[in-house]
Amino acid sequence: MVPVRGEQSPERPELVSRAVRVADPPRPRTVLAGAAAPRTFWAAPDEPTVVGGGAAATITGEGPDRFDAVRDAAAELFAVGDVHAGALSARPRLFGGFAFHDDHSPTDSWRGYPGAEFVLPRVQVTYGEDAAWLSVNAVDDDAGTVEGRLETAREALPDRDATPPGGGPPGVTARTRTTTREAWRDGVTAAIDRIEAGELRKVVLAQAMETELAGTLSVPAALDRLGDTYPDCVRFLFEPEDGSAGFFGATPEQLVGLRGRTVETGALAGTTGRGDTAEEDEWLANELLADAKNVHEHELVADAIREQLDPYAASVRTGQRTIRRLATVQHIETPMTAELAADEHVLTLVEALHPTPAVGGLPPDAARSTIRDTEPFERGWYAAPVGWFDAAGYGSFAVALRSAVARRDAATLFAGVGIVADSDPDREWEEVQLKYRPVLDELE
Repeated sequence: MVPVRGEQSPERPELVSRAVRVADPPRPRTVLAGAAAPRTFWAAPDEPTVVGGGAAATITGEGPDRFDAVRDAAAELFAVGDVHAGALSARPRLFGGFAFHDDHSPTDSWRGYPGAEFVLPRVQVTYGEDAAWLSVNAVDDDAGTVEGRLETAREALPDRDATPPGGGPPGVTARTRTTTREAWRDGVTAAIDRIEAGELRKVVLAQAMETELAGTLSVPAALDRLGDTYPDCVRFLFEPEDGSAGFFGATPEQLVGLRGRTVETGALAGTTGRGDTAEEDEWLANELLADAKNVHEHELVADAIREQLDPYAASVRTGQRTIRRLATVQHIETPMTAELAADEHVLTLVEALHPTPAVGGLPPDAARSTIRDTEPFERGWYAAPVGWFDAAGYGSFAVALRSAVARRDAATLFAGVGIVADSDPDREWEEVQLKYRPVLDELE
């Protein structure tokens, strides 16, 4: 079992948490900009927005057992607690994510990001529909000390009308693609050959773009702007312990949400651009729904998710296939809801679903091998599960797409595309460039 690293690192950690309601809270961007490292940010549709600063406890894991390691260590952390949260949404949660590959190597852009890491924020602000809550969490501290910290944190909160620091995009002075167009054609062609040989049914290949910036990126400001442009996406930020980097993004893809025995998930695969007019937009959407390649790719994802849920679900309901419109692209989407046959931890479902064919491929092992053989960079936490869970094992996870790792005046962006038998390398290249746009627009 991976030990829980807390402020006191006791043999048997005792979690202490206190919360107070905040009237007229400052904007999340303002709180995030002033938070201590490592900073955490989570904003998802129909969920409270959470801003966290510091780490009262940290859980890490490596290798193929990292999901079990995190779940077991969290159970130890949550086993003994003195919690007065004030509201369900303000109760302690662990925030973090996993690496895409079992054999993740935290080098280059991913320094400080292990195979799995989850943080219990020392201080957090939770923005619910009706109220905001300021919480202070600690491990093995007495209640009086935590209550004193809570009062100190409340006094330190900025005013509601405080001007948030950080301006516009810093500007990009240089771009370097880790995959050349020629290498991309070769990689896609080789993947298609494997599909035609029966070794694969689908594989998702990604690219990375390294950018040099004219100044330091304000990630809180970038997340704020992403919220304006992509209000229906999940925005996130996770930092290493020393705050030397920030993995952030605005992803349209939910992996899984669990509350009680109800599971929310869905398939998001198949992509086209946006039109310049409403008529062109509708035409592109209809073409997408009629396109054999994109529909086939989508059906592979939807079928696989149903199969992966089947061992746990008493029933799976599939919604109507529809178009999900974002600022720069349109996707085919099929929502799904399942009822579990028994109580399960959300991490059990995360492990079962990751990676879906929307970011990995089919068969999963052959797809992962192809990705390793083809991509000249480390995926790290890109296209992997990020999110939160609580003491009950409920939680919410997204697939970390439309994302980047920022380090001062540099950022590495990631984007990928599904390859099937009738894929065209040049068309897939252009789709990847479209998928860079959400984050790239916040840099340029």
